[in-house]
Amino acid sequence: MYASGWLYSPTMSAFPEALALCWHPVAYSHEVTDKPFATTLLEEALVIWRSADGAPHAMKDLCIHRGTALSLGWVSGDELVCGYHGWRYNAEGACTLIPQKANPTVVPTKARIQRYACMERYGLIWVLMGEAPRYALPEIPEFENGEWKIVNTGPFTWASDASRQVENFTDFGHFPWVHPGLLGDVARPVVPEHSVEVRGHVLHYTVVRPEAPNSDDFKVFANEQTVKPERRSRYELHLPYTIALRLGWGGVKGMVYFFASQPMRRNQSRGYCIIGRNYDLEQPDSVLQGFEDTIFGQDQRIVESQRPEQVPFDLADELHLTFDAVAVNYRRAMHAQGLDYYPHLDEQDGAV
Repeated sequence: MYASGWLYSPTMSAFPEALALCWHPVAYSHEVTDKPFATTLLEEALVIWRSADGAPHAMKDLCIHRGTALSLGWVSGDELVCGYHGWRYNAEGACTLIPQKANPTVVPTKARIQRYACMERYGLIWVLMGEAPRYALPEIPEFENGEWKIVNTGPFTWASDASRQVENFTDFGHFPWVHPGLLGDVARPVVPEHSVEVRGHVLHYTVVRPEAPNSDDFKVFANEQTVKPERRSRYELHLPYTIALRLGWGGVKGMVYFFASQPMRRNQSRGYCIIGRNYDLEQPDSVLQGFEDTIFGQDQRIVESQRPEQVPFDLADELHLTFDAVAVNYRRAMHAQGLDYYPHLDEQDGAV
């Protein structure tokens, strides 16, 4: 329910209502099969399942009868069955059958659970916890025209807020130090000049910079080994936690990174990184997946050390320099859109 503009339940910490009005990824499509899938979004335990037609559904992972996790049950046709007493729920969250009753189909009106809007796109299951979305999902035509090879990497679950995970993905200054030989070179630490344009809830910016050549283990980029490669990176950061990154090297070859972070809990996020490219189509998926496992692994230990675990949206809390333009604009835009939050508000303002 909502209280004073904050999303709250007895088991949740406060989140701004605006976050509940955004689509969030909760699983890769391939993770949700013929069995219920348990996950967490904005501190709320959810169960994701598919009806007989393959359509995904999202509900609160809590049977109204005795509070059992519905994700421990199973799917029967178009209904989700509780594993404790066999109660059945349809896609609208209404209980349709109580086996313990003499007439099992006579069900109390109260016998229903909270359901949420759910859709499937880009190989992800998305959930909206509010009544209507504030923003549409980004358009990624490369993922839907059938001409690009698509590779799912991760997912990457970190002990950090989704805001930290997203901000790290857009940070240029750490490449030479955290990813030397893969994304950067310590001999070239200067961040190229760039500017950020904010249009509504989307940040647009482009960086052109030299990059490290393909390593022997991960030949994933479309650059030539015989020349010093230069990469053009064009970003769209869609608030609150989604990024579309398009890479080019001056020719027809291109790569698209689509990254979205799931705000599971205040200090836990799950990142989904989907990569599309129009070259090296025969290369095994395991090469890109291994590359991203390495990159995200190098980032994880750094980001999980950051304090506070959430991005401090008050700009006075951290030191910002010119090359931090993305972080500064991200924090300002999140505040302007009402998507920022501060952990201390739980204690001072307290949703009731």
